[in-house]
Amino acid sequence: MLSRRHFLRTVSGLSVAGVSTVAYGFGEPELQLRVTRYQLSPPKWPADFGLKIAVIADIHACDPWMPLDRIQTIVDHTNALGADVTVLLGDYVAGHRNVTRFIPDHEWASVLSGLKAPLGVHAILGNHDYWEDRTVQREGEGMTKARRALEAAGIPVYENDVQRLNKAGRPFWVAGLGDQLAFAFARRYGIIRRKGVDDLSGTLSKVTDDAPVILLAHEPDVAHRVPSRVALQLSGHTHGGQVRLMGWSPVAPSGQRLAYGHVRMNCDVIVSGGLGCSIVPFRLGVPPEIVLVTLGKPASVLS
Repeated sequence: MLSRRHFLRTVSGLSVAGVSTVAYGFGEPELQLRVTRYQLSPPKWPADFGLKIAVIADIHACDPWMPLDRIQTIVDHTNALGADVTVLLGDYVAGHRNVTRFIPDHEWASVLSGLKAPLGVHAILGNHDYWEDRTVQREGEGMTKARRALEAAGIPVYENDVQRLNKAGRPFWVAGLGDQLAFAFARRYGIIRRKGVDDLSGTLSKVTDDAPVILLAHEPDVAHRVPSRVALQLSGHTHGGQVRLMGWSPVAPSGQRLAYGHVRMNCDVIVSGGLGCSIVPFRLGVPPEIVLVTLGKPASVLS
């Protein structure tokens, strides 16, 4: 079976006959940016409760593919959406070695500190935020450099924790799951036994009332276990396969069903195509995106 790593490297190394396609693929991560909008009314979300959520996933900060000025552009575009709350879904650090500079954590976090929303900016970590922190990988525990940078920039990071928010007297919960692949490589080499730091049941046990729940989970895989108590799960990680052809991703690390977009399982799930790249700086058919999710039915439908 062709792995994600081998497939992406093969595609990015196509022969001269495919030069135009390859050029487009390498240009797409750097030059294009879109806003993908979803209007949802999940069963566990009150139909008359309107909420707008801006979603940023998989930045993978590095030069020249995701420089600070491009991150600033993403911040400006996100703020202009007028969302009630903004969420960051992890993988802030570079996910490949084809770079001219690895951007220090405090630099990209400082730019992200410019994100503004009435109900705040809330973050979780991704697998690369763990994998690229050698100290945490070696010791099998501890706070990652990415988390320290985000919190120093005033952005709270949730690891198996929750926060109760309120819009116009209507409460809801943001629940942030620990990363499911945090120690995948350390485990493979016998450094540590556990694979992830996720605790779904422990996280949801911190929800103390019947207000609706929005779950932030970097890898969408947990959707198979998420109970219907959750109204919406927001995830990244897959990059839409990074190559997507006619609605199909040749490589889908979380399975084809959870490769990209909106799917309804026990709860509604949105998988963002993200903004940056891992393995190689190549995208085709899945442009970098900011996601805007609007919950609740439009007033015209309710009347």
